[in-house]
Amino acid sequence: MDMDAILLSLKLALWTLVLILPFGVWVAHSLQRMGKSKSWIEASLALPLVLPPTVLGYYLLVGLGGKSFFGVPLVFSFTGILIASLIVNLPFAIQPIQRAFEAINPEIIEAAQVSGLSNWQIFRLIELPLAWRGITSAAVLTFAHTLGEFGVVLMVGGAIPGETKTVSIAIYDKVQSFDATGAGALSLLLLAISLVAIAVSYGIFGQNPSRQKRWRV
Repeated sequence: MDMDAILLSLKLALWTLVLILPFGVWVAHSLQRMGKSKSWIEASLALPLVLPPTVLGYYLLVGLGGKSFFGVPLVFSFTGILIASLIVNLPFAIQPIQRAFEAINPEIIEAAQVSGLSNWQIFRLIELPLAWRGITSAAVLTFAHTLGEFGVVLMVGGAIPGETKTVSIAIYDKVQSFDATGAGALSLLLLAISLVAIAVSYGIFGQNPSRQKRWRV
């Protein structure tokens, strides 16, 4: 096992999750309140799902190279792959939460408004607790997807051991060096994590509460 690559991937996934989840909640909550104009915004946020990793990686390489938008070059650094990871994971962090907010019965919100609760109180006391399934699903999918990201991370960060060489890149390197045992072990690790993430997202947290109630009866 390449422990350096595993620890780096975990570090990248955790930082991505910490930074993107609050942003995802804010964007998702804002989108579900918009009208027809939100279509273009939703399409833009979903682009990482359909864009080839090489295309997205190229634009990030151009944007983060040289002096970049931040005044210093960020390619081939952990900060660079973190920014890339945040952009790539936007759909995974926003869409499940948006669907959860949209599933809340509008009558509940109307009742809270009539009761005199402020928008912040409604969001904190009512909407967030009701959307917890979507938020948890987004967190699990984002974490798992970050661990397995390859193309964009490779283009922006290269394969610097301890700095940008993640598990997926380590698997590629082991295959290139004909280390089938090492590649198989790392691949099995990512397979297990992905399977758990899908099971959690579409199983436990994706169940319909009304269906669960019927089962209990």
